[in-house]
Amino acid sequence: MDTNVKFDDATQKELASFLEKQQAEARLHSTIHNFTGICWDKCVTGTPSTRFSRSEESCLSNCVDRFLDTSLFMVKRIEEQRAALEN
Repeated sequence: MDTNVKFDDATQKELASFLEKQQAEARLHSTIHNFTGICWDKCVTGTPSTRFSRSEESCLSNCVDRFLDTSLFMVKRIEEQRAALEN
């Protein structure tokens, strides 16, 4: 059985685009999982119940906000560096 399947250029581009999107989604899920663990370990100090305490809720909110701020800052810096390299 021949396992070397040949695709035309349009199909190859579509597959590459699909793969890139799936990899980006996997990275996003991994990042969310990672920062969820970090924020949980940092902020949830007691045994979880039906609600977070005010301090836990505030800590979780601040932790997520800082993570998002940092992520956006890094994306902007990378975009600036790419633009500088292209010029």
